Amino acid sequence: MLWKTFRWAFAVTAVGLVGGVLYDGWTALGIVAVLAVLEISLSFDNAVINAGILKKLNAFWQRIFLTVGILIAVFGMRLLFPVVIVSVSARLAPHEAVRLALTDKERYQQLVTDAHPSIAAFGGMFLLMIFLDFILEERETKWLGRVERPLARLGRIDMLSVCVALVVLLVTAMTFATQAHQHGGHHADKAQTVLVSGVAGLVTYLVVHGLSGFFEARLAGEEADEEGGEATSGRPGLALAGRAAFFTFLYLEVLDASFSFDGVIGAFAVTNDIVLMALGLGIGAMYVRSLTVYLVRQGTLDDYVYLEHGAHYAIGALAAVLLVSIRYEVNDIVTGLIGVTLIGAAFWSSVRLNRATAG
Repeated sequence: MLWKTFRWAFAVTAVGLVGGVLYDGWTALGIVAVLAVLEISLSFDNAVINAGILKKLNAFWQRIFLTVGILIAVFGMRLLFPVVIVSVSARLAPHEAVRLALTDKERYQQLVTDAHPSIAAFGGMFLLMIFLDFILEERETKWLGRVERPLARLGRIDMLSVCVALVVLLVTAMTFATQAHQHGGHHADKAQTVLVSGVAGLVTYLVVHGLSGFFEARLAGEEADEEGGEATSGRPGLALAGRAAFFTFLYLEVLDASFSFDGVIGAFAVTNDIVLMALGLGIGAMYVRSLTVYLVRQGTLDDYVYLEHGAHYAIGALAAVLLVSIRYEVNDIVTGLIGVTLIGAAFWSSVRLNRATAG
């Protein structure tokens, strides 16, 4: 089972490492390997969250996630995304951004760094909405009951998560407005960028997640009609297909994109070579995808019930880190350790629960 699920990840690792050596010698091999480990460590919580969503899809869409989805993840987010943000933020033609990436790496890295506030605001708001919608929803299973019970009661207020997210965004943007008053207009432009990008992240979440939920509910209604009025949405056998599956797949891709922001930005601490970056982060992304499928097929989330909670708390922490990083530099080691610690604690709590139940 392990080999079957991870065989493509192993193959991509071999091709990526060989490609790095052929591109820039043996030094590149170490750089590619470090980037792959960086991506995996920063995205383990991504795999857990993805698994919770992917298990709703039928076998066909799970294969699409691991094939077409990985192409989008590797070539779209890890190769094209840094070029696109440079092109948009610096108002360059795409081919000029590619030329910079290959011939003037220092300038290219500087342009990506300048675009960081808009990237962090978009990704931070998208991930913050995921965390808020989870923590403000009434759930039968609770990990940190003293925290989750009162928050679930507050969650009965309509659109509370959106309101909280907008307040957080305004506070973040006002930080730069204060700086603008003290240091001139440069930060005023940045405050506006943060505000616009954050709203774009919020709207993207609401649209994609809303469409996914709409078609999922519609599919559940059709299934209920076919069963003579018996609701099936709670049955484990129900697998999403058609438009419901498509929008859920789209939601997964946007989610993966939001998770990849910190990895792409963090990669510049290792190298500013776009080719080595794509190879290393692509290998890491492949392992994250394979791990997602493995968690689904093994039923790990059902066996360790608090894992999903830990992953969502890690998402909340990552959203906070992204928003804080707009003004302050945050070490990637800190980001990775926060996620691993929260998921590890949730896993250990699940193990203890299983032992107590078995006893």
